[in-house]
Amino acid sequence: MMATDEGEEKRSLELGGHVGFNSLPCQLVSKLAARGFGFNILCVGETGIGKSTLVNTLFGRPFENEEAGHYEDRVRLRSQTHELQENAVRLRLTVVHTVGFGDQINNEQSYKPILDYLDAQFEKYLEEELKIRRSLADYDDTRIHACLYFIAPNGHSLKALDLVTMKKLENKVNIIPVVAKADVVSKSDLKNLKKNIMNELLSYGVQIYQFPTEDEDVAEINSSMNSCLPFAVVGSTEDVKVGNRMVKGRLYPWGAVQVENEDHCDLVKLREMLLRVNTEDLREQTHSRHYELYRRCKLEEMGFKDTGPDSQSFSLQETYEAKRKEFFRELQHKEESMRQMFVNKVKETEAELKEKEKELHERFEQLKRVHHDEKKHLEEKRRELEEEMNAFNRRKVAAETLMGQALQGCSQQPLKKDKDKKNFFSLPSACSLTSGRNLN
Repeated sequence: MMATDEGEEKRSLELGGHVGFNSLPCQLVSKLAARGFGFNILCVGETGIGKSTLVNTLFGRPFENEEAGHYEDRVRLRSQTHELQENAVRLRLTVVHTVGFGDQINNEQSYKPILDYLDAQFEKYLEEELKIRRSLADYDDTRIHACLYFIAPNGHSLKALDLVTMKKLENKVNIIPVVAKADVVSKSDLKNLKKNIMNELLSYGVQIYQFPTEDEDVAEINSSMNSCLPFAVVGSTEDVKVGNRMVKGRLYPWGAVQVENEDHCDLVKLREMLLRVNTEDLREQTHSRHYELYRRCKLEEMGFKDTGPDSQSFSLQETYEAKRKEFFRELQHKEESMRQMFVNKVKETEAELKEKEKELHERFEQLKRVHHDEKKHLEEKRRELEEEMNAFNRRKVAAETLMGQALQGCSQQPLKKDKDKKNFFSLPSACSLTSGRNLN
C-alpha cells in the first residue's frame, strides 16, 4: 500500500502476465510519424550576414530565397515553408527572415516588427484554442520554435541593437546566438569575442536558450554545448576539393574552410543541438513557456482569472458578463466623450462663424461707407460737369449768335460797297456834263 500527499492510498499490483500497454510509446511514435512534424526557425540578423546560406547548409539543400538589398526603408519579415522528408519522417519547415534589419539610419524600433510577428502567431493559436469547434490536431502551428540570432564577427562585443533586440525577444522565443562568418577572424580573436558576448548577455540579464540538462541521456552533451555558446558558424553549399575528397566548404587563396569540420567552425554542433537532440524541447519550451506567458497575460488583460475574490472556482459566464458590462460602460463613456467633444467642436465652430460673420459685417459696413462717399463724390463731379456743360452751351449759343451777326454784317457790307462804287463812277460823267454845260 502507498500513501499520497492528500491522504489517499494507492495500491501497487504485480501483473500476472503481459498486458501490452508497454507499446504505448511505439503507438505514439507511429502516430506522430504519420502526422509529420513542424518546426519554425526565425533568423534575425543584418542583411548579407549569411542567414540564408547557413539555413541551406544546416539542411543540406538550397532553398529558393529572394536576395534582399540594403535599401529597405523598414524591417519586414519574409516567411517560406518547405516540405522535407528524411527516411520515413516528414518535416514541415518554416524559415522566417528579417529583411532590412539593421539597415536603417535609425534602428531604434527595428525590433518592433519582429515582436509584432511573434505576437501575431501566438494570437492565431489562442484564437484557435478559444473556438467552439477547434481542430488543434490539424492546425498549422506557425509559432516560432527557435530564433537564430546572427552576430557580426567584426567588433569586440555585441552592438547596442543586438542587446536591445535580444532583451525584447527573450520572453517571446528561444534565442540561440551564433557568430556568423566566423572564418574572417582568428581563433584567439574568436575565443575572446565569444567570451565577451556571453559576459555582456549575463551582465545585461539577457536570457538565451539553455540546452536542457535534466534528462540523463542528453545531460552530458547539452552541458558541454552550453559552454560553447554562442556557436561560431560558417555556411557554404559549395563542394571544394580537400586532398582526395570533396567536402562542403569555402575556398580561399591560403586554403579551404570545411564547414563540417569541428576544428574550423561549430556548424556540426549547432546542427546536433538544433535538429538532432533538442528539437522537441524547443517546441515544448515554445508552448509551455513563451506561449503560456502570452496566453496568461492576454487572458488577464481580458479580465479572466482562475479564482474569484473569495478563492472560489472561477465562473466563465460571470466573467463574460462582467467584461461585457465593463465594455458597454467604456463604450458609453467613449460615446459620451465623443458627443461632448462634438458639441464643443460645434460650439467652437459656431463661435468662429459668428466672429467671421461679425468681421464680414464690419467689412460690409466699411465698404458701404466707402461706396457712399465715392457715390457722393461722383454726384458732385456730375453736377460740376453739368454746370460746365451748361456754361459751355451758353457760351456756344452766344458764340453762334455773334458769329451769325458777324456773318450777316459781312453779307450787308459788300452791297453798300457796290452801291458806293456805282455812285463813285457816276460822278465824273456828271462832272463832265456839268463842265460842258459851263463851257457852253
